[in-house]
Amino acid sequence: MGDRKVGVAVDFSKCSVEALKWAVDNVARKGDHLILINIKQQGHSDEGETQLWQTSGSPLIPMAELSDPVIMKKYGVKPDIETLDIINNASKQKEITVIMKIFWGDPREKICEAIDKIPLNCLIIGNRGLGKLQRQLKEKQHEVLLKYRTRIEFIDGLGLNC
Repeated sequence: MGDRKVGVAVDFSKCSVEALKWAVDNVARKGDHLILINIKQQGHSDEGETQLWQTSGSPLIPMAELSDPVIMKKYGVKPDIETLDIINNASKQKEITVIMKIFWGDPREKICEAIDKIPLNCLIIGNRGLGKLQRQLKEKQHEVLLKYRTRIEFIDGLGLNC
């Protein structure tokens, strides 16, 4: 039985979808929380809510709201159909809880913030050619493991040429 918090960095690219599939197939187990982490480079609005979210991240967004385009527009995120299918099936078949948290800012800093604030037991990150970010996180992987006691896994594009 799970009850772990498994994070998956998603940007709805082919590689992040593959990382999500890999996390569901190889890491998530009954009772776990699968937390989709989305990082936006900048805020999408000057409204008061989003200004607050830029410092703390969005509230945790339940799976039921992820497929509602009106709610997702509020966050400036548009999940793709394949991602929604994966999380719906995983939720039913593996009996896991799926939620999303969105951060705004520098991805390297916000990934570490997500690990710390949620807190995550592990984090799965796809590789879509973000060489600089991946190198920086790999260099800090040992530090992250020691500081946050969280493992980071980089999943390659599985032949997708991402």
